[in-house]
Amino acid sequence: MEITYLDNAASTWPKPTAVKQKMVECLEEYAANPGRGGHQLALRASKELFYTRAKIAKLFHVKNPNDIVFTLNATAALNLGIRGLLKPGDHVITTTLEHNSVRRPLEFLKKEIGVEISYVKPNSEYIFELESFRKEFRFNTALVVVSHASNLIGALAPVEEIGRLCKEKGVPFMVDASQSAGVFPIDVEKMNIQLLAFPGHKGLYGPQGTGGLYIHPELEISPIMVGGTGSHSEAIEQPLTRPDRYESGTQNTVGIVGLGAGVDFVLQTGVDQIREKEFSLTYELMSRLEQLEGVTLYGQSKEVERAAVVAFSIDGLDASEAAFILDHEYGIAVRSGYHCTPLGHETIGTLDQGVVRASFGYFNKMDDVKVLVKAIQEIMEKLKQ
Repeated sequence: MEITYLDNAASTWPKPTAVKQKMVECLEEYAANPGRGGHQLALRASKELFYTRAKIAKLFHVKNPNDIVFTLNATAALNLGIRGLLKPGDHVITTTLEHNSVRRPLEFLKKEIGVEISYVKPNSEYIFELESFRKEFRFNTALVVVSHASNLIGALAPVEEIGRLCKEKGVPFMVDASQSAGVFPIDVEKMNIQLLAFPGHKGLYGPQGTGGLYIHPELEISPIMVGGTGSHSEAIEQPLTRPDRYESGTQNTVGIVGLGAGVDFVLQTGVDQIREKEFSLTYELMSRLEQLEGVTLYGQSKEVERAAVVAFSIDGLDASEAAFILDHEYGIAVRSGYHCTPLGHETIGTLDQGVVRASFGYFNKMDDVKVLVKAIQEIMEKLKQ
């Protein structure tokens, strides 16, 4: 059965051909240990990691590539930033549309060291108003952390405006770019972002097991893992040099060079072109689904710019069952359930049922929209029988 893949918010698939080619090249030609040897293979591996760092820096307008730290994924990056920065008694401002990768580290620190948390809600149209953030600042506010785009309904946070507010208040600003990196323009200087967490396996079209965290050069955070760095091996303490300070242990060289090829694809294709294609598919799917009686769409109007995520439900059918039928009977891969954001479901009123989520990537086509809509129509007809 041919697969129609509509779960790109979880991981983009397929990947650009060059990603696989670059990873195979690494395995066959220079898969030595970067930073842990003076021989030519180790040196080439180190150079290739730096090349990927430089490409990511170009994409996010980072001045010094060494301010980008490689991590296992965006969750690891968020944990590093949040747990490496916050201290007992600190206050954090975040939103009710956050992924558990933001919420759980915060709630963990609330329980363990007394961190205080304020959750900002969007308005009835799922738009975040700047004043809602402004009124939450306190004398002990130490961090504002928001998802650039919701993984549940695709709603965008006004990142640049929040960044200006944080600059005015003198508070570090952290952005979870899990659904926006490679799709929406991100300029850490212009947006006043001190911490930017991103996955490699989504909009950057790299393999799973890759991601990273940008750390502003003037912001010092504590590493949450220490050990071998390949440099300053004579020292007992973790080195201060970036990125070594935050990259203990052997890096995922094969994955990171694959990520570099994915970033090349994004830079060459253009973020604007990627976003426009994904939005056109999202708009078409929402236009077709809103015409079907018995299908409920969640989130903002299709006219509003958003990430390529469409959340919906079918009357009389559990979300998990709907996704199972789409997969097993039609070969359509979607995501159902709570999408690691129960607070988000509480915000949109679906905590008791969950939703089905279809999400697009650059390699999807308009035919994929037609296939999904036709399948939903057939399922609804069967429900009537």
